[in-house]
Amino acid sequence: MTDTTETTEKIEVDGNRLIDKVKELASESRVKRLRIIEPDGDVAVDIPLTVGAIAGGAVVLAAPALAAIGAIAALVSRVRIEIIREVEETPADS
Repeated sequence: MTDTTETTEKIEVDGNRLIDKVKELASESRVKRLRIIEPDGDVAVDIPLTVGAIAGGAVVLAAPALAAIGAIAALVSRVRIEIIREVEETPADS
């Protein structure tokens, strides 16, 4: 039996690579949510993703947010992306 938990990772990305990085992360099956954080610390975009989506399927769900992400990318040189992933934990055998 496995349980799932969430882990959070933050990365910095150049504005001109933001959309490509979001598409790449959205295609990962374990990514549950992406948050684009502006340089001042405000959350600009919060994108929930379907866990277990087939490669590329999550990108379709995120498509409405891509226009907003493109606008942010044009205005900033670097942003942070907060990546929330689902991780399976297996209990230790006793």
